[in-house]
Amino acid sequence: MKVLGIESSCDETGVALIDSKKGLLAHAIHTQIDMHRAYGGVVPELASRDHIRRAIALTNQVLNEAGVDKEQLDAIAVTEGPGLAG
Repeated sequence: MKVLGIESSCDETGVALIDSKKGLLAHAIHTQIDMHRAYGGVVPELASRDHIRRAIALTNQVLNEAGVDKEQLDAIAVTEGPGLAG
């Protein structure tokens, strides 16, 4: 079973692909630390917009690195909460 996981609850966008028999196949992460530094903390609106910009590219990167087509995925797991308010 192949599961793609997408994490976006705060200031990092993370994507990972696991195989139930082989373990971790590939992963990628983008951090927003530099973007939020000027504000002294995470700005939810900026974080949200950056997740939207990064999620597809990171997903494609992970799938390509693992040599897996999206049609081969058995499940997709995503962050639902609690995450950032706002």
